[in-house]
Amino acid sequence: MTYGRSTDFAMGLALAGALFLSGCGYNDLQGLDEDTKAAWSEVINQYQRRADLIPNLVATVKGYAEHERETLEGVVNARSKATGIQVTPEMLKDPAAFEEFQKAQAGLTSALGRLIAIAEQYPNLKADQNFRDLQSQLEGTENRITVARKRYIDRVAEYNKMVRYFPTNLTAQFLLHMEEKPNFTVADENAIAKPPEVKF
Repeated sequence: MTYGRSTDFAMGLALAGALFLSGCGYNDLQGLDEDTKAAWSEVINQYQRRADLIPNLVATVKGYAEHERETLEGVVNARSKATGIQVTPEMLKDPAAFEEFQKAQAGLTSALGRLIAIAEQYPNLKADQNFRDLQSQLEGTENRITVARKRYIDRVAEYNKMVRYFPTNLTAQFLLHMEEKPNFTVADENAIAKPPEVKF
C-alpha cells in the first residue's frame, strides 16, 4: 500500500513539474533562443556573401580607375576589418562586441558606397558587363542583408520580451541564466531626422 502511495506521489510530482515548466516558458525561451541563433547565422551568411564579392568588384574597378587608389584601399581595409572580427555565438551575449561588429559592417557599407559612386565618373566602367553583374549581385546581397537583419531584429524582440516579461523572466534569470540579446541599431539617429539635402 505504501508503495502505491509513493508511486502516486511521484507521478503527481512529475505532473506538477511538467505543468510548472509548461507555464513558466522554459520551452518557449529555449525555442526563441534557437530562433535568434538561426536568424543571426543568416545575417552572418549574407555579410560573408558580400565580403566574397568585394575582391572581384575592387579588381574590376581597378582596371578602369587605377588612380582611385585611396577609395580602393579604403574598401579593402574596411573589408579586412569587417571580416577580421571573430564572430561567435557569445557575441550575442556581449553588447560591446556586437556594437564593434555592427560598426565594422557599417564602415564597409560606407566604403562600398564610395566605390560604386566612382563608376559614375567612368562611363567605360559603367558599361563593363562584369562590373554590372557584380554591382547587381552586390545590390541583391544588400537586400538580403536587410531582410536577414529584419528577421534577426524580430526574433530578438520576441526573445527579449520573454526574458523580461513575468513570469518567464524568472525562468530566464534563475533557471536558464538568460539575458537580453543586443540588437541592431541605427549608427546616427540624428542623420535620419534631418531631411536630405538636394542640390540642382
